[in-house]
Amino acid sequence: MPELPEVETVRRGVRQRVIGQRIANTIINERRLRAPIDSRFCKQTRGRRINNLRRRGKYLIFDLDCGAFIVHLGMSGVLYFSSSPPNRNLHEHVGFKIGDAFLVYKDPRRFGCIVFCKSDPDSHPMLNRLGPEPLSAKFNGAMLRANLRGRATPIKSALLDGKVVAGIGNIYASESLHLAKIRPQTPAKQLSAARAEKLAAAIKTVLQNAIRAGGSTIRDFTNASGAPGYFQTQWKVYAREGEKCCCGGTIQKIVQTARATYYCPRCQR
Repeated sequence: MPELPEVETVRRGVRQRVIGQRIANTIINERRLRAPIDSRFCKQTRGRRINNLRRRGKYLIFDLDCGAFIVHLGMSGVLYFSSSPPNRNLHEHVGFKIGDAFLVYKDPRRFGCIVFCKSDPDSHPMLNRLGPEPLSAKFNGAMLRANLRGRATPIKSALLDGKVVAGIGNIYASESLHLAKIRPQTPAKQLSAARAEKLAAAIKTVLQNAIRAGGSTIRDFTNASGAPGYFQTQWKVYAREGEKCCCGGTIQKIVQTARATYYCPRCQR
């Protein structure tokens, strides 16, 4: 958390206010994130024009007129606009002065990161091994099945591997498998072509619905305007252990690779 829908929600909320604008100033209150922010970062970004803001998996990429920087929100990071400079006491670690407001990066747990790239950010080690974008036109069952070939790991665990597909995350893997009626313990390499196609379609549907709902807010996720997401009201299985599935079965919880998985043993096979 935040996962792909939350990151995309942030991107859409921030993009409309920053494209074509210059970063008048960059303020850093805390460099000690997952990876320390480079001491040259303020100089590298100050005065630069933001040409684009895009997403790759769970990463945000700010393309500048010279270079770019990547933002990963980690477990508790958020980006939002404020009329005031970033406040160290509120875990507001970085602020970008853009127009008459500050774009503030807040991260209480400090598991996120902000990295400047002099050259193509897509070639950065954080991004260059990511799998396909699940919402791209090219992503389909054949591509998914090819990336799962030879993997004995359970399909749920495989979906959390960014090399298989970028950015799905734990919540949306459980929800997608439920929609596709695939049991999460199924060995990834055993997925048939037909079931892979069904799963790819389910992934797209779940992610698109989540983005329309503004993502999921479990604890502290908010969009760029400070509003929470509402997709948690549409969860079919996630965090619903012991409740009834829409098929009449009872939702169960198991742990896979140290992550909670929720599914219905009656309708998922």
